[in-house]
This record gives sequence, C-alpha cells and structure tokens, in this order.
Amino acid sequence: MKLIVGLGNPGPKYETTRHNAGFLMVDSIAEKASASWSTGKFDGELAKGNFLGESCTFLKPMTFMNLSGRSVSAVMRFFKIELEDVIVLHDDIDVPSGKVKTKANGGHGGNNGIRSIIECLGTREFHRVKLGVGRPEDNGAKEQEVHNWVLGPMTDAELISLQREMLDATVVRIKGIFDKSL
Repeated sequence: MKLIVGLGNPGPKYETTRHNAGFLMVDSIAEKASASWSTGKFDGELAKGNFLGESCTFLKPMTFMNLSGRSVSAVMRFFKIELEDVIVLHDDIDVPSGKVKTKANGGHGGNNGIRSIIECLGTREFHRVKLGVGRPEDNGAKEQEVHNWVLGPMTDAELISLQREMLDATVVRIKGIFDKSL
C-alpha cells in the first residue's frame, strides 16, 4: 500500500492559500482514484482508493502544518506502510510557481510540515513532490513577507495551473516513484 500525503492547514481561512497546495493536490488525486474522505482517526482526513494501479491511502493531516509528522507516523504504523511507499506533496517557495519537482530525501527546506515529518519518522528518506508556489516579487524578501506569501490566497491563475498543468506533472512524477524510475 502507498501513502500519499498532502500538507496544508485545516479550516476555511487557509483553504486556497499557497501553503495548502498539498491539500489541494491530494484532493485532486484522490478524486481521480474515486476515493472519498473520512475524518476522525490519526489527526487527519483519510481516503482509500486505487491510483495508477496501486492501492493507496491518501492523508491530509489536520494538525496544522507544524505537526504533520504526528499524523503521518500514526498512519504509517497503523497500516504498516514502509518508508519507501510514502509520498508527501507540499508547497515549495524555491520552486517556480506552476512547476513541480521530486526529491527522494534531503532537508526540510524551511517547510515546517516536512520538518515535523523528519522529526517524527527519524529520517529524511521519503519521497516528496514539491509544488512550486514561487517567492514574493522581491527575491530578498524578509521572513515575514515569505510567511505572508505562503499564507496568502492563490490567484485564479495559480489555482487553474494547480488543477491542470501541475496536476498532470504531479501524476507523472507519482507514476515515476511507483515505477521506481524517479
């Protein structure tokens, strides 16, 4: 079984913010898998379905970004999911807006959700699909400006890109991870 995690923050206030790109993407992928969401366990929302020929559990941690690792590690333990079968979808300011990249391990890159997962799992070696949200216009933006950027609402163009081109690119990358070609 594969675990596909989308990172974000719960609640309508954050629904279409850049920081919730992971939630939005995992919603689209779960929809392709005809999976329906349920709540209550593991500090998150879960869905199960078949995606690209693989049995998948989809997870949206409802712990807020900074504590995502608690939910991810609980689901992994309960379903006995191996580390190599975990894929985390998350926003990344260092990837240009509208672009998608993958990484098999590494640091957190300033993303507190990834930081939490690394801390809870005790390893950096899990798959990530980085969803580019870009940076504020000023490349020398201060930390508060970056914070406001990721917690700011996506534009209509960003949302359309996420639901079309970025979704297609994400599916290709997940297939590559499943096939062990990425």
